[in-house]
Amino acid sequence: MADTTNPLRLIEVTRVTRISPRMTRVTFGGPALADLALTGPDQQVKLYFPRPGQTVPLLPTMGPDDDVMRWYGAFQALPEEERPWSRSYTLRAHDPLRATVDIDFVLHGGTGPGAGPATSWARSAAPGAVLGMFGPSAYFATPVPVGTTDWTLLVGDETALPAIGTLIEALPVGARALAWIEVADAAEEQRLRTAGDVTVRWLHRGTSPAGDGGPLLAAVRGARFPEGSALAWLGGEASTVRALRRHLVGERGLDRRSVHFSGYWRLALTQDHPPTEADLAEARERLADARPEGTEGTEGD
Repeated sequence: MADTTNPLRLIEVTRVTRISPRMTRVTFGGPALADLALTGPDQQVKLYFPRPGQTVPLLPTMGPDDDVMRWYGAFQALPEEERPWSRSYTLRAHDPLRATVDIDFVLHGGTGPGAGPATSWARSAAPGAVLGMFGPSAYFATPVPVGTTDWTLLVGDETALPAIGTLIEALPVGARALAWIEVADAAEEQRLRTAGDVTVRWLHRGTSPAGDGGPLLAAVRGARFPEGSALAWLGGEASTVRALRRHLVGERGLDRRSVHFSGYWRLALTQDHPPTEADLAEARERLADARPEGTEGTEGD
């Protein structure tokens, strides 16, 4: 969870670092980050990108006692040509002493996860550029209790790599974890530091399209899991994440409440497109997971 006293902030680029051929790390600072406090990994935020002709994204004001839904309604009421583009990202790091946060941007070409205004912005990002940021907030993600089970499973593509990095770094001393991470090629692999006992297996996609489900799903299906209780975290292309979750719950017998999952992107679609039937089914699964034991309805798929 995070301090959400002031969930809406304007943040300013202070540094840009290319950490791999296809990923850029942007460091943000500014007075609005002085009160930011994080108490766990995998903290998600909404970023708001200015439209052409804007140097600062046009956002409704929000006071400390304002209702989130009221603010969102005001945001949606902005003229479309003026309303900032919004995308979801994970805070890769937070430095409370310097009042900065790091956010990693996957850089894509004309197609693929996250292609569009966010990628275009990240390619030309420079110190002084300003974005809006909403969160971190419990509206976006629930806490992931790493280190509370006998072992942890982490699975995702490059869009999930920032979150996986925070989860691995949060593991307590000696905590066991297995991670499968799909990236384009060896140049996209990253060094992940941890106090835990972590095995990372990198899967190289090569020229295959991201999100075909193949490398990640095949690797997890063929894996021999450790004994004991498990916590699973899945992130990446939505259909692949759903297939992984079905495998873990239906074939491996994991309690569905122990499987945290996020579909970060959809093939041929962006966050600006309306939800598909599969997206709505995922939302129903999340609602079912939130119900107390014994009160479940029928899970959608």
